[in-house]
Amino acid sequence: MKPLRRAFSVLLALAVMTPLFAQTPQPKPGPAKPPVAALGSLGPLQAKPSPVSSHAPYEAGDCKICHQNADPKQPGPVLTQGPGLCLGCHEEFAGVMKRPHTHAPALDACTNCHNPHNANSPKLLLKESGALCITCHDKIAKISSNAKVKHKALVTGAKCGNCHNPHGSAVAKLLVQLPFDLCLKCHNVDTMADANGKNLQNIKAWLDNNKVRHGPVRSKDCSGCHQSHGSDHFRLLEEGYPQEFYAPYDARTYALCFSCHNDDAFSTPQTTTLTNFRNGATNLHYVHLQQPGRGRTCRACHEVHASNQQKHVRSGVPYGSGGWILKLNYKETATGGSCEKTCHAERPYVNK
Repeated sequence: MKPLRRAFSVLLALAVMTPLFAQTPQPKPGPAKPPVAALGSLGPLQAKPSPVSSHAPYEAGDCKICHQNADPKQPGPVLTQGPGLCLGCHEEFAGVMKRPHTHAPALDACTNCHNPHNANSPKLLLKESGALCITCHDKIAKISSNAKVKHKALVTGAKCGNCHNPHGSAVAKLLVQLPFDLCLKCHNVDTMADANGKNLQNIKAWLDNNKVRHGPVRSKDCSGCHQSHGSDHFRLLEEGYPQEFYAPYDARTYALCFSCHNDDAFSTPQTTTLTNFRNGATNLHYVHLQQPGRGRTCRACHEVHASNQQKHVRSGVPYGSGGWILKLNYKETATGGSCEKTCHAERPYVNK
């Protein structure tokens, strides 16, 4: 009887324990991640004030184009995550997104920049275009906001979109054109003025008519001298350069020029090697720049973009606020050159 009793005890214990195992709670799956379009910041705006832009399917009540349900009150999650859902209708952007340079936020999700329902900015943008860009590009925002000289392209028209494509481009930095062509697209009129109302040169027309180009221009590198987002120097220059026709010589005020050119060629009184603009060993660059209290700046004699003469010597220079052109009458000779009836009577120089 003892073995039979022992077996009965084991069966009784199992019978009691089995319900306990059956009632042990199993881990439940966590809540599904809410779809991007269900986030509060991307929900529809209030009817008043009226949104600036609205998505046509949302206006038509066709929620099921993007969501699982047709009910506007319970649309459910979106059908597809990422930009694929938008590209199903906006097919023209499919090719843009395959360009060599693609904007990371656009590649991740269109809703990084656009509200899929309606918005207080054009094109369903979450913010005004300039403000939207600087939410990520804070370094550029700091440069442009702190700059003493502003680039109008950043604050007029399409703002950042004047120069950059926010989705994708064949050009680095999402530029809409190659940099040189992009600059000339705007700087090709006679009516452009700076922030102080001073008329700016029509660079395209000037380059069309003057074929001897300054090195950076010849390399199509406007950024070699200019800052595109803002600068502390006039004309958006990268470094210091005198604004005046006459300026006391200080190497620091020519930091832009001396980032490429050797400053010894302008601060050495006597030389036979540093420059060909000399009369024997007398350095004529030194003579012109180092006059006490009245040194001439580089552009008194040279064109900074292009000229029709070698060494970028200009034919004339605006003199005085009235805009009168002072002719230089420069002539190059086999042994040097001369200037005639300019700031002085004719003076030749011999450098060989």
